[in-house]
Amino acid sequence: MYKPSDKTTWKGRTDLQDGMLGMRWHQVVQLIDLSRDVPEGEGNFAFLGFSCDEGVRRNLGRVGASAGPSAIRLAMSALADHLPEEVQLFGGGDVICSNHLLEEAQIRLGRKVELLQRKGYKTILLGGGHETAYGHFLGLQTQIGAEEQLGIINMDAHFDLRSYAPQPSSGSPFLQIAHALETAGKAFHYLCLGIQEYGNTRKLFQTAEEVGAQYVEAQDLQFGLTQRVKEKIQEFINRVDKVYLSIDLDVFAAAYAPGVSAPTALGLTPQAVLPLIKEIAHSGKLMSADVVELNPTHDIDNQTAKLAAGLIYHLVQTWK
Repeated sequence: MYKPSDKTTWKGRTDLQDGMLGMRWHQVVQLIDLSRDVPEGEGNFAFLGFSCDEGVRRNLGRVGASAGPSAIRLAMSALADHLPEEVQLFGGGDVICSNHLLEEAQIRLGRKVELLQRKGYKTILLGGGHETAYGHFLGLQTQIGAEEQLGIINMDAHFDLRSYAPQPSSGSPFLQIAHALETAGKAFHYLCLGIQEYGNTRKLFQTAEEVGAQYVEAQDLQFGLTQRVKEKIQEFINRVDKVYLSIDLDVFAAAYAPGVSAPTALGLTPQAVLPLIKEIAHSGKLMSADVVELNPTHDIDNQTAKLAAGLIYHLVQTWK
């Protein structure tokens, strides 16, 4: 099902004494109902939630990610407004996975993404488990030209290339995407940043090799955007026409992101990841992005939700 946003989903502090100089995101975001006529959005940003943890449940993870979009929106509501006047923010509500019908929910999510992309919005999806990625892709692929190549950059401790037999899960979206692209006669361009060797079996490394995935391990990203890492990212981006960025919050160390399905003890710091996000956002090829795997049930003082909001803030500020 689909549920539009209302003002109860975007709320926060107001500084009336400061007038326009004291505005925050919850005061400037405009709400749109994706089941009705949607205005043209060229150059503007649309947020769409995927309220789902069925993929996490199937992947034997800690459920609770279905509450992720609401928690991220609440954290984003408090962000100070420093956007240029010509840039506007739109809240597109949530696609909700009900009755464990993940595949149907992913198709519905894809249709909403397709609509927003067709209208010219820069889309940012709020997860939900990483099963968000396949539904996200279903919408993006409709907006890729016949001769264009899509590049996927996934910031993640895990490849998420698990088999989707007998059923898809939060661990299988990128293998599903690889096979969908193969069926369409297109190459699978996949770069994973932040891989933890101890968190991925030999089988997953083998699958990554079989599908031609590239990756940088977390231990090589501790100092962020080094020249070597920058060159790898740029070489990848130069080979594709459009980029889809997926940020799995379990790429971060558990000290910064305790509220995820699979916490990572030796993950990355926000200071190491943020320059990577900015580099990708500056490329001019970024098509869409998502932030996934927030599990508010296990968060501490909303710090993971606030981290997600901070990443989105800088993404919006630097997206060209």
